[in-house]
Amino acid sequence: MKAELKALWSPATAWGWRSAWKQWLRLADESAISALKQFAKRLKGYWRGILSRVRWPMHTGQLEGINNRIKVIKRMAYGYRDSEFFFMKIKNDFPGNP
Repeated sequence: MKAELKALWSPATAWGWRSAWKQWLRLADESAISALKQFAKRLKGYWRGILSRVRWPMHTGQLEGINNRIKVIKRMAYGYRDSEFFFMKIKNDFPGNP
């Protein structure tokens, strides 16, 4: 069970992760280990966030950097007449992101 749980954190695809996740939860529920059952029950509430991490493997440090850069642009944008120019500046600073 431990090796299977470790394998869940590095799947090939998000759909592959979802099926492996459901299988692991089923095995944990069928096991006789009460601590494992409780752990699986607690993880069920976080599956959407975990799936998001699998689909978009971006670390929080990267997100904080992006948020910080947007705050700097916002401070520099004080006095702009419209928000369209502000968003254009953000898109200009992050050309690879949609």
